[in-house]
Amino acid sequence: MFFQIFAYALRPMFIKPDLVPLDFWVLCNFFVMAFFDYFMFVTVGWQAVVYFLLSTFFAGSIHPTAGHFIAEHYVMEGDAETYSYYGPLNRLAYNVGYHNEHHDFPNIAWSNLPKVKEIAPEYYDNLPQCKSWPGAILRYIFDDSISPFSRVKRHKKYE
Repeated sequence: MFFQIFAYALRPMFIKPDLVPLDFWVLCNFFVMAFFDYFMFVTVGWQAVVYFLLSTFFAGSIHPTAGHFIAEHYVMEGDAETYSYYGPLNRLAYNVGYHNEHHDFPNIAWSNLPKVKEIAPEYYDNLPQCKSWPGAILRYIFDDSISPFSRVKRHKKYE
């Protein structure tokens, strides 16, 4: 569970490497971030870099809101591969729990995602839901039926 954030971040490069662009903007982003990290190291010290690494590490592993990574991308019930969460932690996470709604309408602002569910309950109320992000983390850790391989891998459609 501690390394789940790294699997989440690096998976696309292994699953679909041809879809991960290596263009000017990606390289530009890499160099800007490297410069920022170096700047923080020089001005604040190594503690700043350690803080960045640890905050990324813990925010994506055992933090209560990190359960959204599991709820959104692991098969936990039947064949459903993504679950929305409608609990109070959405207020802290900019409604990221409205995951099915976001996939259906990716251009809707995060602040309006609850309205999507409200307008179309017939599409969302009967889908499997994640009742608790911390509960999803505990289930991932203790339920042997869920593992890093409980993901959907789509195969190319050949015509």
